[in-house]
Amino acid sequence: MAATEADLAGAVRVGPAVTGRMVVAALAVAGFFVSLYLTLFKLGFIGQLACGSGSCDIVNLSAWGSLFGIPVAAWGMGYYATLFTVAFAGVHERWLEHPMVPRLLLLLAACGVLFSAYLTYLELFVIHAICRWCVVSALIVLTIFVVVLLDRRTSRR
Repeated sequence: MAATEADLAGAVRVGPAVTGRMVVAALAVAGFFVSLYLTLFKLGFIGQLACGSGSCDIVNLSAWGSLFGIPVAAWGMGYYATLFTVAFAGVHERWLEHPMVPRLLLLLAACGVLFSAYLTYLELFVIHAICRWCVVSALIVLTIFVVVLLDRRTSRR
């Protein structure tokens, strides 16, 4: 005896579609681990970075590798953790329709893009070295910004 569609609908619960906030949360986790890797190097827990033909060690050990005595990558860990927290909270029913969540995500993403642009400027024109992991982090931040913009655009419809 074949199950009817009504039987299957009752037995199988279909979850929500993947949202922009879920994508932002996943990207934030990836960015967190990139930042963690760079932080562990900066603090001396990793002997050498796997950077291929890049100059990650030059960038990380430069005068611009720390901000207020804290490794820039550690600031990145805090940034990505904050982004994850806001995006993850934003998929829960209590915060799903709250107007502050998309505003906060946009603010965080925009600040991340601006700071990444500044760091990329330093790499190119001041340090004269490129860190591949830093570029990966900048691309993650840029992708988050685009996802947040698209998510805001589709949620307004």
